[in-house]
Amino acid sequence: MNAVHTGLGLALAALAASALAHGEESHPTKKQSFDASAVEQRAFGREGNPKRVTRIIKIDMSDAFRFTPPAVVIQRGQTVKFVVSNSGKQLHEMVLGTAAELSEHAELMKRFPNMEHADANMAHVKPGDSGEIVWQFNRAGEFHFACLIPGHFEAGMVGKVVVK
Repeated sequence: MNAVHTGLGLALAALAASALAHGEESHPTKKQSFDASAVEQRAFGREGNPKRVTRIIKIDMSDAFRFTPPAVVIQRGQTVKFVVSNSGKQLHEMVLGTAAELSEHAELMKRFPNMEHADANMAHVKPGDSGEIVWQFNRAGEFHFACLIPGHFEAGMVGKVVVK
């Protein structure tokens, strides 16, 4: 039984180690083509079709741990392209979600700071660079975006999306 637990522990440790890769390195780029059959509905909307963008919103991320603008208002049904720029000197990211999802993900990032991830609701942006998120807001409500790199979320790097 101890051999099983030891083997299981080693396997889990290897899995956790392979998940680590966040740091200052670049992240894998999201898939380039939109696949409507793979779109997952989330509480705050779903991945948007880049050919159906109805609005472009520019967001800046800075080393003051702030987003500019800090809040945006969107009409339900709009497909928005967020053009996310990093004017700082360190890696930042913008992740869309509910307050609960972002808090949970931030806690996970504290435990696994080098975790690699690239979902449609996030953009990892190196200093001086920019990224994009295309999202369809098909549900009304108050949602958020945040930088979940350890320490950034806790420093207040959070913004708000109000969908009317």
